[in-house]
Amino acid sequence: MTRAISTLPLVLVVEDDKGIQELLRFTLVCGGYQPLCADSAEQAERILRETLPDIALIDWMLPGRSGLALTGTLRHDRRTRALPIILLTARGEESDRVTGLEGGADDYIVKPFSPKEVIARVQAVLRRCAPEFAKGTLSAGPIALDTVSHEARVDGRRINLTPTEFRLLRFLMGNPGRVYTRQQLLDNVWGDHVYIEDRTVDIHIRRLRVALGPTAEQMVETVRGAGYKLGTHSESQHTAQ
Repeated sequence: MTRAISTLPLVLVVEDDKGIQELLRFTLVCGGYQPLCADSAEQAERILRETLPDIALIDWMLPGRSGLALTGTLRHDRRTRALPIILLTARGEESDRVTGLEGGADDYIVKPFSPKEVIARVQAVLRRCAPEFAKGTLSAGPIALDTVSHEARVDGRRINLTPTEFRLLRFLMGNPGRVYTRQQLLDNVWGDHVYIEDRTVDIHIRRLRVALGPTAEQMVETVRGAGYKLGTHSESQHTAQ
């Protein structure tokens, strides 16, 4: 699954207008995201069967099935119900915005839009719905994680992490204090279409602790019989960029 290969947040773009689709693709790449593009609801669903993105930008007025209908479908599917969704549309009336939000969208962008607005809204929704993928710096105790430059530091000293270790630490730092089972970590860090053993998580947790060193390794806590969490004794913070 693509999410297991790249540390960049995946953005599903569902837009039938090729010009707007290319503008969104270019904007997202420049903003440090990895776009996956679809021309229709049906094509988007084919992509979703193979990979689960971190956020979706969906045009309301798609050919055939509308983006609003696709949003409703995603909200009723257990696998995609928590997927952050931003609707794109030329319909800017208050009643339309309300319909979109009540239909399951997390935010709403009215066309025409600027690239800066797109990035700002994507970042805002990720901060709210999936903080581990927000752009900026996550910090917890002596650990600082720069999600833009993909650098990790402990007490100001840069440490080397593999892409999987970086994504694992970013997920835990984005959700401090919450306990996650091995299966939940597999789904969120490796992707829910990757079929590997639960013990793979244990191996990467052990490697992550070694990389963090004696100052910070104890912050990645084992919760016996449950899973793992980032200890709240050093509260995690996020500084947007």
